[in-house]
Amino acid sequence: MKILLIQDHFRSGGTERQTILLAKEFFAAGHVVEVISFRPGGALSGTLKPLVVNFLQPFDTGLNWFAPGLLATVRRSAPDIILCMGRMANCQAGRLARALPSATVVATMRTGKALPWLYRQGLDSVAHVVANSRESAALLTHTYGVPARKVSVIHNALLFPSEPDGGQLAGASAPTAASSLRARFGASADTVVLLCVGMFRPEKNQAALIHLAAALARRSTATADVAPLPDWQLWLGGEGSERAACIRLADTLGIAQQVRFTGLLADPAAAYREADLAVLASRAESLSNFLIEAQAHGLPVIAYEAGGVRECCRPGITGDIVPAGDAEAFIGAWIGWLRDAARRRSVASLAREFAREAFHPARNAAAYLSLFQSLRASSYSKPVKSA
Repeated sequence: MKILLIQDHFRSGGTERQTILLAKEFFAAGHVVEVISFRPGGALSGTLKPLVVNFLQPFDTGLNWFAPGLLATVRRSAPDIILCMGRMANCQAGRLARALPSATVVATMRTGKALPWLYRQGLDSVAHVVANSRESAALLTHTYGVPARKVSVIHNALLFPSEPDGGQLAGASAPTAASSLRARFGASADTVVLLCVGMFRPEKNQAALIHLAAALARRSTATADVAPLPDWQLWLGGEGSERAACIRLADTLGIAQQVRFTGLLADPAAAYREADLAVLASRAESLSNFLIEAQAHGLPVIAYEAGGVRECCRPGITGDIVPAGDAEAFIGAWIGWLRDAARRRSVASLAREFAREAFHPARNAAAYLSLFQSLRASSYSKPVKSA
């Protein structure tokens, strides 16, 4: 098959990384693969080789929706399958399906945010829609009226697996020599590090984690009669529009020494290896790449309920999912994991095994390819009229 993947821009987000991973897996499986990006450049553009990539904008206009010459470029490519990734790419899916009836256009649902009008309109025209969680699939059928027969669930692939031997278990003693991030932030071998990696966007809600950290810090100083908590730090990895405001918030709340900002992590594996717990307070998720990757490195998770978060872990086994916005429940879980190093160690292997098995990249790509083959086969067969 000739497969064309469409993405608006290769910024450092989870969908963009999934696009690159799938394209390379399809290529490795022997298919002809091309990629279209609306905007040139981007933090991940250097990772696209050896893929064939067409950038539509002659220079980066900063406009995610602007796709000059899209139809002409797709026609020249003459793909069998067009896979639209990301919100802006999916806004073009219906147009592509109507203009190129010989191609099989597959849309995806990979966002916890409301869908734009063009995105919703296109759902009627495409051959199929892949949701990356059961929660998103239910949203497609119950809220947006997509027939269940047109929807499949294929979870995200694991982007940053741990070493084949598992590496160091989370919660285990740190190496004798201080690791780079721990040394950079003044964290000792005994410091319990809580980690959240993701773009700083309003829906990711890193500000809530900072408020939770401040509440925990106040509680620690106000309860002198209770055994003190272990030393801890909260690391927030990534870039984005909300990062500067979050830095100011941590400073205003007086916890700048306990809340640390790592900046962009091109490969967050080093941070996963040095952390002890994964925390997430997102308001909207379809499926969290961060929680999957963190568990693959042996990190237990604490997360607010949102979208497909429950599908990212084994609640009660590899971590705790608490009701959205329930700060007391979140802090209670936080304290419990801080105090119980033995539990962190015992959960590490279970989390790693679950993530590596459930979200294996090769199995993910194989599911897409099987779907593509089935859709192509059905497009060549004519319906048989009942007698």
